[in-house]
Amino acid sequence: MAHARVLADRLIPGEGLAWDAARVAAANLLMVACAYVAIPLSWTAVPFTMQTFGLAFIAVMLGAKRSALVMTLYLVEGAMGLPVFQPFGAPGPLRLMGPTAGYLWAYPAAAYVTGWLVECCAGRSLWRLGGALAAGQMIVFAGGVAWLALGIGLTWAAAFWGGVAPFVLGDVVKMALVMVAVRGVELAKQRV
Repeated sequence: MAHARVLADRLIPGEGLAWDAARVAAANLLMVACAYVAIPLSWTAVPFTMQTFGLAFIAVMLGAKRSALVMTLYLVEGAMGLPVFQPFGAPGPLRLMGPTAGYLWAYPAAAYVTGWLVECCAGRSLWRLGGALAAGQMIVFAGGVAWLALGIGLTWAAAFWGGVAPFVLGDVVKMALVMVAVRGVELAKQRV
């Protein structure tokens, strides 16, 4: 491995299919755990969860391709009826057609874009890392609002006020937590 561009490869420098499978499996478990940190909100059908934290952290750790694979597997697991989604709402595959479907369907693209930006541009700059995280979050918000408006039938204004506005501050905090976690992992790796 000449130069590992993503943190997971620098942290655990093993190569090969088994190492990649282990990284993907660990990331998948993190995503499921983040989904279960969920708080229903009375004024919207969209709950507050830590899924976007998981998505962002996984994208930074694994890069574009592997993080998009993790998110795709996550959706497949949910479509198969495995209990991987946040615990409120319709079960299994019905969740991929409910109020949170647009967010979920946007996860692979958001992970890919975030991971790609981290791989190619972020380097050690917190500003660039923040930009990569914000780009991924905007993709998730766009998918969520589009689905709420076009799939559920809300007006665009109602979709924005119910699907984005209540979550902006929380997602900024989650992005900050990802940046802190990434810097902590990097510092811990340097000390070893």
